[in-house]
Amino acid sequence: MNNHLKARCGRLATVVHRYVLPGLLLALAACRPDQVEHLKDSKRIGIEAENWEVKRIMPADLLRATRWAGDSLTATADSLLRRTLARELAAGGVARALPFCHPETYRAVDSLAGVLKATARRVSTRPRNPAHQAALTAAEMQPDTLRTIRRPSQEVFFYQRPIVLNNQLCLRCHGEIGKDISAADYALIKQKFPRDQGTGYRLGQAMGAWQISLQRPGVAEFWTMKTRKKWKEHKMPKLF
Repeated sequence: MNNHLKARCGRLATVVHRYVLPGLLLALAACRPDQVEHLKDSKRIGIEAENWEVKRIMPADLLRATRWAGDSLTATADSLLRRTLARELAAGGVARALPFCHPETYRAVDSLAGVLKATARRVSTRPRNPAHQAALTAAEMQPDTLRTIRRPSQEVFFYQRPIVLNNQLCLRCHGEIGKDISAADYALIKQKFPRDQGTGYRLGQAMGAWQISLQRPGVAEFWTMKTRKKWKEHKMPKLF
């Protein structure tokens, strides 16, 4: 590098040091961290935006969601029924438990049915209550893995699965009279349900079926919830 070029570079460095650098430092000092707006949770915001995009739901997706929704509703009802009956039988026997054998009316079940825009009922070929009488084929009453899913109309979906007696406690009201059900307890059952047919069952036997009618908007929303990407919280690095 010749002497003339060195002199020019030296004068440029002096200008930067004297005029440009102080201004830049002053500007940086003025931008305190609390005055800088940062885009927080940008990844989560992007996922949320993607979730709420209008997406085409295919007929097969709606049928799959019908099964998910039906399984969710009936599993909730069955779980609450087992816990409730265990509590009431321990507290006061069949007389205490009998009024609680209607899980479709439980508040939590009714609330979930409202979210799914669904109507649930339990039916049987040998019901305790004649209002629950239904014609069910042997093929429909196969083991609990069987599901019947249909779309009766454009706006309505149908779900059905067998109800299998797999809890020993249920024999207290639905087992064999004189063996599982005492004469006194059966007298209470007959007093409440004079046309009772719901006895004589064994463990592992199908007693009836859950039948659920679901409206299309509820099924579509449930499909969206089940397939929506889940945002996992990650600890953000400390910026300042």
